[in-house]
Amino acid sequence: MNADAVVIGDSFTVCDASLFDLPAVWRLERVCFPKDAYDVFTLLSLALTPNVMRLKAVADNQLVGYLAGEVRRGERVGWIVTIGVAPRYRGHGIGRALLASAERALRRRVSLMRLTVRRSNTHAIALYDRCGYLWVSTIRGYYHDGEDGLIMEKNLTLP
Repeated sequence: MNADAVVIGDSFTVCDASLFDLPAVWRLERVCFPKDAYDVFTLLSLALTPNVMRLKAVADNQLVGYLAGEVRRGERVGWIVTIGVAPRYRGHGIGRALLASAERALRRRVSLMRLTVRRSNTHAIALYDRCGYLWVSTIRGYYHDGEDGLIMEKNLTLP
C-alpha cells in the first residue's frame, strides 16, 4: 500500500513512513492525543503489520504529521487508525493531504473510508466534513475517559 510522494509547494511533503520513523511518530502521537495516545508497542505493531498503510508529512526536515490506515480482511472498507498533525503545523493542509494520499492509495481496494473521532474534537470533525466524510454512527463511551466516538465515512466511488 504505497503512496506516491506528494509535495505541496515548498511547505511539506507526504510520503511513506517506515519503521525508522517510529520514535518521531510516538512523540507526535503523545502530543496530538495526550488523553489516549497509542503506546509504543501498538505503534510498533502498526509499523510492522503488512496490510497497514503508513504515511508521514515532513516539513522543516522533521516529521510533522502521520497517518496509519488499514484494510480489514474480507471488507471493502479502509479504516484510518490514527492521524495526527503537530499543533504548530495545523491549518496548513497537512491533514487534508494525508487523507487524500491515503484515499488515492486505497481507492482500488476499497469503496469506503472510515474513521473514529472524539465527539469533542470539533477541529478534526470540521476537517473531515470538508474532506467529504459524513457522520454515520456513534460508539458510546469509546474512549478511555468515556467520551463517545463518532464514526465518519467517505464513499470513494462518488466523484
